[in-house]
Amino acid sequence: MNLACEAILVNTPALPLNEIERSLTKTYRKDIYTPFVKAINDFELVEAGDHVAVAVSGGKDSLLLAKLFQAIKRHNKFPFEVSFIAMDPGFLEINRTLLENNCRYLDIPVHIFNTDVFHVLNKIAKKQPCYLCARMRRGHLYQTAKALGCNKLALGHHFNDVIETTLLNVFYGSQFMTMVPKIEAENYENIELIRPMMYIKEKDIIRWIRHSGIQAMSCGCTVAAEQTSSKRKEIKALIQQLKQTNPDIEQSIFNAAANVNLDAVLGVQTNAQHTHFNTLYKERRKNK
Repeated sequence: MNLACEAILVNTPALPLNEIERSLTKTYRKDIYTPFVKAINDFELVEAGDHVAVAVSGGKDSLLLAKLFQAIKRHNKFPFEVSFIAMDPGFLEINRTLLENNCRYLDIPVHIFNTDVFHVLNKIAKKQPCYLCARMRRGHLYQTAKALGCNKLALGHHFNDVIETTLLNVFYGSQFMTMVPKIEAENYENIELIRPMMYIKEKDIIRWIRHSGIQAMSCGCTVAAEQTSSKRKEIKALIQQLKQTNPDIEQSIFNAAANVNLDAVLGVQTNAQHTHFNTLYKERRKNK
């Protein structure tokens, strides 16, 4: 679930569909389409014979993700299949209608299924629902993807999600951990979660959605919409402050996750097993 609950307000009528689609490979090719294809190629996210379930939440990120998959499907150099799925966790009627209308206008043939996620959260985790909500929603998405015969589930996490999550883990989780481009699903065999938008910056997604004239949904939370994501907002504000003295700070944080020096850490954790610095040091000396 995208925890940024602010709506993207658009005051202009939506462009015709063909102009919206053309803009991805023309106007926004450098900032959106090319980074999308690059991530897929760099991390081998989509391969011949794949059946990808694209999760459409109704927000700006997932609507763009769906249109990008349609674009590469039209120009793909190898055969793969795409299905579009959307979960209604208990949206207000206005948000459910917005999701349906946007998908219809954008020609996204989405399969919408209902769950009681918001109802459950309202009972057991009303004060801090976000973490549990994300896990519950992802579980339902995996189940639906598997039922459709998909072997991959694509989510719309972007560049800024990656760096913000990295800092959240450092500042509040006491570990250096970031979002990875793909990961095997927990408790669901033969399916991977992929993040093809991780090179795309949020500012460019906002530019595209405003240019398109599409009114994207906010997070749609009915449990604690105004209380959620305070820590993520705090991190966003911190990054903006740091950019005033270092305009490249975002890219530096992102690159740091790809350049971890294991010779200069106090410990590492793999498969829930923690290795202390002393053990790492002894192993390095032994292997010299």
